[in-house]
Amino acid sequence: MSEGQATLLLRKQLKELMRNPVDGFSAGLVDDSNVFEWAITIIGPPDTLYEGGFFNAIMSFPHNYPNNPPSVRFTSEMWHPNVYPDGRVCISILHAPGDDPNGYELASERWSPVHTVETILVSIISMLSGPNDESPANIDAAKEWRDSKDLFKKKVGRIVRKSQENF
Repeated sequence: MSEGQATLLLRKQLKELMRNPVDGFSAGLVDDSNVFEWAITIIGPPDTLYEGGFFNAIMSFPHNYPNNPPSVRFTSEMWHPNVYPDGRVCISILHAPGDDPNGYELASERWSPVHTVETILVSIISMLSGPNDESPANIDAAKEWRDSKDLFKKKVGRIVRKSQENF
């Protein structure tokens, strides 16, 4: 798919999200002149440790989208087993299409051009609801999630309050 086609597809997805907002997040362009960089705010899902938080992220699309996935990086502080310390989100659907070189994920779990901004963000909200600590991006958060739940809950509670103050 050409850059022009990617631009048209991203503009179409943005227009659809503006016309029919989805509960749990908001999305828009970082800069109106660049459809490949989106500013995202994810609202902490109800009945989770992240409930009530407002977490900002940047979604960066490759110029051959949807053949390859975007990257998503939280710019708000985040403590989660599936978020690298630098904020990058690590979930299967954001991994390049095809077979996993490490043999951990099935090709069907990885990126597919059928995914949209909406399905990606719904997957990230689901990740906040249920961490996968078997293949962590943040080993310290995963260890704490498994071994020191009270300490994990305190850290997340602090970042939720901080996100509310910064919103």
